[in-house]
Amino acid sequence: MKRTTPIVLASGLLLLLGADALAQQKGKTNIAAPAPWQIDTLIHPIPTNRAMFTDKVLQQVKKADLRDGESDHKIELEDATVSGMLSQALLVKAPRIMIHIENMDIPHQTKIQYHKALANMLRRLNARSSGPDDATYIKRSVDNFEELMLAREQNRLADYVKANDNIYTLDNSELLDDHPELKSLVFASVGKAKPEMMIRRLPDFAKESYADPVIAAAAQVMPGTILTYASSTSVLSAAVRRNQDPFVKVIVAIADKAKNPQKVLPFVAQIYAGKTTIAEIDGIANDPKAYFQALVNLRMQGQSVADKAIDEEINFRGLQFVRVVNELHDSPAPVRFKSLMDFNAEDLYFMMIGSQDEIYTSSFTWMFDRMMEKMKPVSGDAFLAKVQKSHFRTFLRMAAGYNKLSPFLASMEENAKNELMKEFVANLEQGPMDDLEDAVDVADAFGSINDPKLIAFLKEEIRTNYEKKANEKGVIVYALLYTIFNSAENAEQLNAKVSDLLPPITYVPYASLKDEQGDIVQQVFFYGDKDGMGAYKGYLNLFRSAKWKIEQNQYWAAITSTGANPIKIFVNVPLPEEAEENDVFAQTKLQQYLDDNGIHPSIVIHRGHSYYLPTTLEHLQSSVKIVILGSCGGYHNLSKVLNSSPDAHIISSKQVGAYAVNVPIISALNDVLVAGKDVNWISMWQNLSKYFAGRGAGINDLFSDYVPPNKNLGAIFIKAYRKQAMLMGKQD
Repeated sequence: MKRTTPIVLASGLLLLLGADALAQQKGKTNIAAPAPWQIDTLIHPIPTNRAMFTDKVLQQVKKADLRDGESDHKIELEDATVSGMLSQALLVKAPRIMIHIENMDIPHQTKIQYHKALANMLRRLNARSSGPDDATYIKRSVDNFEELMLAREQNRLADYVKANDNIYTLDNSELLDDHPELKSLVFASVGKAKPEMMIRRLPDFAKESYADPVIAAAAQVMPGTILTYASSTSVLSAAVRRNQDPFVKVIVAIADKAKNPQKVLPFVAQIYAGKTTIAEIDGIANDPKAYFQALVNLRMQGQSVADKAIDEEINFRGLQFVRVVNELHDSPAPVRFKSLMDFNAEDLYFMMIGSQDEIYTSSFTWMFDRMMEKMKPVSGDAFLAKVQKSHFRTFLRMAAGYNKLSPFLASMEENAKNELMKEFVANLEQGPMDDLEDAVDVADAFGSINDPKLIAFLKEEIRTNYEKKANEKGVIVYALLYTIFNSAENAEQLNAKVSDLLPPITYVPYASLKDEQGDIVQQVFFYGDKDGMGAYKGYLNLFRSAKWKIEQNQYWAAITSTGANPIKIFVNVPLPEEAEENDVFAQTKLQQYLDDNGIHPSIVIHRGHSYYLPTTLEHLQSSVKIVILGSCGGYHNLSKVLNSSPDAHIISSKQVGAYAVNVPIISALNDVLVAGKDVNWISMWQNLSKYFAGRGAGINDLFSDYVPPNKNLGAIFIKAYRKQAMLMGKQD
């Protein structure tokens, strides 16, 4: 359907109504004449000496119109709300701003300045994707542009900037080039509020004086980035080294004096406070056990500065110990866990949290039992207090997932247990709107809790927190959690309750998996370690029948169904990791082929260890509707999947994926697709459960760690939250 107010893009002119119509409107009695920036039609034709600048604006509008592949004055995407927001902001409001600029009684050069800034803004916005978060950002950026421009012309710019010192004003700060003091104010203010984001933009303004407060603020939360800049030879190094902030100076000293700067960095606050020295930390940096324990002790002191750097280092170092245990999974326990015997309960706690995306079930359960033994006679609540309750929601979620929550809670008095679980679901409204890690931990944990009394207690606490209505984030979080908690055991009921926000969660329509050519396209990622090479051969063997045709080259295999329902599967060859042309090279070659031929997968399958997962996630597209990851243990992986593929149904495992489980799941999915049927997760999982029940206790236990999309409460929560926040206009 055409828009009611068509835009004419021709010869650089955008003329909706002529000056005669405006004159008639002014001639009416008792009607105040609108201001020039309230008139959505050109009062005068655009002069030739400005047409080249308005043409650039219109070129960007036309580019925006092509977001859905068609130039038809509307943006039509699967999400109607996103379509409406993008169409209004980019195809309606942006061209109107151009008209308003032309209509205002301002100098020729000022109009050119505004047109150039408008075109630059649209160019930036066109580089963004079309997800819900991006749509909200685009709408607010366009609104901010006109408000900022009018504030300039109405001599109220300072007041507007002080009231709107946010990311949108910063991104439109080209309009503040003539007001350096206000531009500095915005950069400094946003730098303090969002230092992680601003420090990544430092190359754009490193030489400016307002870079100094941004660097100082970022040093408190991203000292690693400041260290990297200080160690470089670019203009970024000069910007950091000229900074007079004492904390920044300590980071520069670490860059210049430490033998192991990256290992010394987590102790920057201790060095700054004079509690230790660079040389002392260098002295333990090469002893893995001593260094890890020093990090844990540092974290237990409740250090507030550089927490993120400390956590990252603890997670990385702890993961190395867990990987050794994982690799020895076929060895007797005394051999397998020998390297962990001398660690205390606190060390084991941080190891388990840090390895949440890779730890095996058997590794976690042994480490948990050892932790419980080592922490005696201390109760669970006292133990959590000792570790500063660091990521305690993640720990409780993992314990629930591995059926260890009950023994942990049993170590406490009843009152302490209730207080802990109250805290577990409390204060989820805190933090920015897009900070959902704690809420997702709660949602995921609930899906693994079997104690009816505890379930009832948590439901009541969620209801109580909702009724407090602390803020808009809390309203959304607790309303969704309450809905999910009260329908978690009935997938159809949950499906009905979130149907206003999400596509079906219990099934994926067959038609939605087809591309424009009517094909269902899968992309499968393999990696070049020993396990990956063996799994690749086994995977191809699944398709050596009359139902399929396999074609191979040196980089990938293309598998095509031969029946009535066309399915195309593209699989990269897992080339040896050490080779110059390795698995990533093969994946890149395959991706280039798919891109060049306009092939967009609707199904992505990750076949590899968790540490390869980030590479697979880089290839996800908005067209993907089903993602099989094997391992996807936490919020960050779920969030990354849904950032790229907002409607994806995610099959994940609480541990590293198992070949003996992956193959039957993939085969079951392909059988449904070959038959041309909708992918119904409930019936598929019922059939798989029967199959694995007859395969022995070991394999059945592995299968029980896999979570179907309709029970992936964390993913369902993230999708519903983002949609609800966008509808309320609250998600940036």
